[in-house]
Amino acid sequence: MDDQTEEEEAGARGGGERIARWADGRLGPLSLIRAKARRVFPDHWSFLLGEICLYSFVVIVVTGVYLTFYFHPSLNEVEYKGTYTPLQGQTVSEAFDSTMRLSFEVRGGLLIRQAHHWAAVVFIGAMLVHMLRVFFTGAFRKPREVQWLFGFLLLVLGMFGGLTGYDLPDDLLSGTGLAVVNGTILSLPIAGTYLSMFLFGGEFPGDDLVARFNTIHVLIIPAIMIALLVAHLVLLFHHRHTQYPGPGRTNGNVVGPPPKVRAVKSTGLFFLVAGVILAMAALVQINPIWLYGPYRVDQVSAGSQPDWYMGVADGLLRVMPGWEIALWGNTLALDNLIPLVAGAGLFLAMGAYPFLEAWATGDGRDQHLLDRPRNRPVRTALGVAWITFYLVSLVGAANDIIATRFHVSVESVTWTVRIGLIVAPPAAYAVAKRCALGLQRADRDKVLHGRETGVVKRLPDGEFIEVHAPVDPAELHLLTQHEQYTPLAAGAGRARRLRVLFSRALYGEGSQVPKPTAQEYREIANDHPRRTQPR
Repeated sequence: MDDQTEEEEAGARGGGERIARWADGRLGPLSLIRAKARRVFPDHWSFLLGEICLYSFVVIVVTGVYLTFYFHPSLNEVEYKGTYTPLQGQTVSEAFDSTMRLSFEVRGGLLIRQAHHWAAVVFIGAMLVHMLRVFFTGAFRKPREVQWLFGFLLLVLGMFGGLTGYDLPDDLLSGTGLAVVNGTILSLPIAGTYLSMFLFGGEFPGDDLVARFNTIHVLIIPAIMIALLVAHLVLLFHHRHTQYPGPGRTNGNVVGPPPKVRAVKSTGLFFLVAGVILAMAALVQINPIWLYGPYRVDQVSAGSQPDWYMGVADGLLRVMPGWEIALWGNTLALDNLIPLVAGAGLFLAMGAYPFLEAWATGDGRDQHLLDRPRNRPVRTALGVAWITFYLVSLVGAANDIIATRFHVSVESVTWTVRIGLIVAPPAAYAVAKRCALGLQRADRDKVLHGRETGVVKRLPDGEFIEVHAPVDPAELHLLTQHEQYTPLAAGAGRARRLRVLFSRALYGEGSQVPKPTAQEYREIANDHPRRTQPR
């Protein structure tokens, strides 16, 4: 009787639920989802950066699928007969012709094309800022090192996806950029020539360039990125989300709104991100290939600028002196090789840092509470120095535009950038470290002496003092909850000495201000009872 009742209820619910029950009984997805759905997510505005990355990537995929229906990835030459009058009758490639037709003759084509481009710019920008947030707060620590690597690879793949994407229309701007890419590849010793021949299908620009880039841009890079995104989200659910320190927040719990509330907010953010991208596509022009014209190997577009995320590489190339050396009858083009190594080293340092810090710290515990950047002065200073190097390189990528707009010589701008690349990062490191140490001292004084009230009091003996109010328990917890590491002890072996040296640089003398102990707090309170007053 009971079995019959269950069958009747299942039949009344419909076929959809029967299929779900059948799948859950054999694969267990509903049980897994129910178990993970009970987890809450902390609520902080900086966590939205990761969601912006995800939702802008969704816009990239949706608009990219639409564009593939109209784009022809071929370098076969045809006569342009479209609606854009200045180019009518010119010989162009099928790739350029189909992009022009998509922009001017397909209904909504230009909107979708520009939305695709803007979404890529937003995705890479959000990824970079998200990575910096993770870096400065220490969210990369155990057990999230693999998640950091996934995010790092997503950033790099997004940059190469953008590079291969804006090279597809075969316009003069993209061709100029590809000539620079080809020169950089050729500067690689031994393998450079072979890589260039393989990538372009012959001598630059080759005949298979667009077809090969289209395969890389449409199939290979998106497939890898989707796999990394899925793996990143799976690990996020497995390890749970990090949270900022505060009252009631420990390394063993998560404080945040219920999953349903978080899901509603996240859905609203998706529509907001998609709406902003579409508004940008409708109102702000990007990559107008009709102004550049088709690519010609004997022409270079004036004022050519890559998208901002590739500007660091272009800036390093522009400011590098034209150095060349001859070795064993071969010419080594240092003016291309050194910027390539410097740019690659800049990003590899970002990817490797979590493992270097874990190696120097020797802490094998899981960390779920985030750091305040001021409590890790050296790490914060290294991040600021990295950003400074990146920004100075971006300035170098616009040396011709800056010279034109401000009526100065290109050489002056170039030399300024060269000096800035050497001087600015160490200066930024020193300033950021001193600022973090100053904030630590301010926190220490606030814990020991209370917060300033602005009230001046005269004592019976004539002394004037400023009255301080005790710090409330919530703020006191925030100011003292962080853990301060001590440098590793010296040991034998070259690897051990190097590890100790790095550990002292991170946590040694002059790298952090000791936080007040409980005994110091009690002694100060007993010595200066008249200098504080209750709230």
